[in-house]
Amino acid sequence: MKRRIIIVGGVAGGASAAARIRRLDADAQIVMFERGEHVSFSNCCLPYHLSGTVENSDSLVLMTPERFWKQYGIEVRVQSEVTAVHPGKKQVTVRNLETGESYTETYDKLILAPGANPIMPRSIAGIDREHVFSIRNVTDIKELKHYIDTRNVKKAAVIGGGFIGVETAENLKMAGLTAALVEGTEQIMLPFDYDMVQILHKEMLDSGVEMHLSSMLTEIREHSILIQCGDEIKEIEADAVVMAIGVSPETTLAREAGLAIGETGGILVNKNFQTSDPDIYAVGDAAESFNRLLGRPGRLALAGPAQRQARGAADHIYGSSGANRGFIGSSCIRIFGLNAACTGLNEKNAKSAGISCDIAYVLAADKVGLMPGSSYMNFKLVFEVPTGRILGAQAIGKGNTDKRIDVIAAMITMGGTLADLKDLELCYSPVFGTARDVVNQAALVGQNLLDCRYRQVPVSEVRGLVESGAFIVDVREEQEFQAGHLKNAHNIPLSQLRQRMQEIPRGIPVYVHCRTGQRSYNAVCCLQGHGYQNLWNISGSFLGVSLYEYFNDRTEGREPVVTEYNFK
Repeated sequence: MKRRIIIVGGVAGGASAAARIRRLDADAQIVMFERGEHVSFSNCCLPYHLSGTVENSDSLVLMTPERFWKQYGIEVRVQSEVTAVHPGKKQVTVRNLETGESYTETYDKLILAPGANPIMPRSIAGIDREHVFSIRNVTDIKELKHYIDTRNVKKAAVIGGGFIGVETAENLKMAGLTAALVEGTEQIMLPFDYDMVQILHKEMLDSGVEMHLSSMLTEIREHSILIQCGDEIKEIEADAVVMAIGVSPETTLAREAGLAIGETGGILVNKNFQTSDPDIYAVGDAAESFNRLLGRPGRLALAGPAQRQARGAADHIYGSSGANRGFIGSSCIRIFGLNAACTGLNEKNAKSAGISCDIAYVLAADKVGLMPGSSYMNFKLVFEVPTGRILGAQAIGKGNTDKRIDVIAAMITMGGTLADLKDLELCYSPVFGTARDVVNQAALVGQNLLDCRYRQVPVSEVRGLVESGAFIVDVREEQEFQAGHLKNAHNIPLSQLRQRMQEIPRGIPVYVHCRTGQRSYNAVCCLQGHGYQNLWNISGSFLGVSLYEYFNDRTEGREPVVTEYNFK
């Protein structure tokens, strides 16, 4: 007898499960229900339609019901909403949204992939206005694009500084609009640490996006929004508003069917993606997974994890087990001229979880300097102390940050340590990288710190050092120093250090930096070799400090701790 499998929801989770089931079972009756107009589309590409990077909205649709049937023999019913699940009868109730008709269908196995809904707080006055949008599907982005084009919108506001919010603000700006980004926390892109995200803040600001951090949307008016920043209320002109403050898992069906809900609000599943009913599975944004590094429940609303979950659920239906290994949290984004990627735990989350850890922050060339397009990559590696186990990493630069972070993701998955990473053999060509890649360099720095070969101070503490009159030695050459330096720093170039060592006091802490950290590390080693003990290398050095300080200096009007910024 043919197995009848019903799938609720399409896109990454549902569509991937359906395709995998067909590959495993040529005879199964597979029916997929999708309440929207499109069953399979590239949701990660949606914001890029605004700028014309994706010119035709139709190209966002990956598979139609007709193609699903012709190519896979899978029946897809769009505009069809599953309104109830009856586990005891192994039935679902379906409503045809075009005709209003309701009917029932039976199943042997049921896969829930209903996704998530955009958060649209009813407490915000004006949230129901016609110029307020969210971006979850092709229909949403078409409606937003049509509104901008037909209403001649020139100013838009994006609420939320996560992936969708940042990408939407970027593409609105690229489309020629004035774009304002409002974020409730002190930073955009929360997977990145505060010290690293300042580089992204600078890029957004320099690219013309109005940044309003630590600000809450309070009211949407006809041609403006009101935001609260501390005790201050600001009005920002906006003829279109995009809500991108997050999503909540769609669990209505599961709750009403009596299925268990997890700690994070998603549908509770086991290692095989089975719900509390063994004949019902849940995958994608609606399902609760777990963080592999922390061993805690969590959700990761990304296409990659959804596809892996879908495959795991389909495989279990046909005899495989134990596919759910959780997530480590790998992601990447392009923000104007910069590429940013991250994986695993950031420093903040690792410390919040009570993990003893340290970081290695390096700035290194992403390819040989003689090659066109060579530029610095900012790389932060988080590792456990004293084991050296790699916990996470973040990379920002103009080059292939995704490649570097993919290396770290693989190391985390395999339980790798600093010792493993520093000796990891990677591909090398001058046009692609350096003989000792930035990931290897970060591991070497981390190993030196783990072995207590030297001590470091993060860029976040440099302002306090400058303002307190700490003894700071800048070992760059004189012309570099004159082009911009930390206020009150003492310039003793590395090339002159051995001859001028007597200028450095021995009885107080001494902080050393150069441009990116390599020369200052050599200086620290030299000084330690001559009996200096109270030495600290400034992590990130002058370029790292400049990147960290710039955004807040510009937006808060505070006194810089540098004489001039120098990002070249």
